[in-house]
Amino acid sequence: MARQLDEQIAGRFPVGQRLRVLDVGMGQGTQALRLARAGHQVTGVEQDPKMISVAREAVAAEPEGIRERMRIVQGDGRDTGVHFLPGSFDVVLCHGVLMYVEEPDPLLAGLARMLAPGGLLSLLVRNGDALAMRPGLSGDWAGALAAFDTTAYRNRLGLDVRADRMGALTATLAGIGAPLHAWYGVRVFTDTAPEGAEIPGDVEALLAVEERAGRTDPYRGVAALLHLCGVRG
Repeated sequence: MARQLDEQIAGRFPVGQRLRVLDVGMGQGTQALRLARAGHQVTGVEQDPKMISVAREAVAAEPEGIRERMRIVQGDGRDTGVHFLPGSFDVVLCHGVLMYVEEPDPLLAGLARMLAPGGLLSLLVRNGDALAMRPGLSGDWAGALAAFDTTAYRNRLGLDVRADRMGALTATLAGIGAPLHAWYGVRVFTDTAPEGAEIPGDVEALLAVEERAGRTDPYRGVAALLHLCGVRG
């Protein structure tokens, strides 16, 4: 995911430019902090107080220069217009959020408004076109059969959430003025790994395979997650 995002940033902005980044639903701040370390000015929006606490602790452990480039705002990602002016950011991230939003279009439209012209919108969503893969590979034939005809699923946290289909998201991005520029698959071969599994010794080879599969047809189309990158016109 980080490699894919870096590839899109490098191809869109001059080398060394300090970007204004908005991370909506930043969680514990993994991507936000990584980009702040790279020299960018990052604002993270998160609703969960526990996640905010974890993120603040992580930021506090960083050198002063990095701490100064990180801002954390507690709030709902659907209220970006309350906190920020339109066109305030060069890059907007929304990773692992849409599956928890029943009606994602208003959220996406708000995110697009936050982008300056030529800005990059990075989305990570559950792949609604491949929901049958996980139960099918696990031998849950009834679950796999049911998954073909729905975008609803139960995640590993036991929550009933939703997935997005590539075609519908492509149309939405075009409609909000940030048409799809590039897309990748994420977790093509590793989605069935059990929670808490140890990181293998050949993790670099694993990442190389996942990265290659994530940009190669037909593999990327059956990934558990889709990374979509839109560009503000």
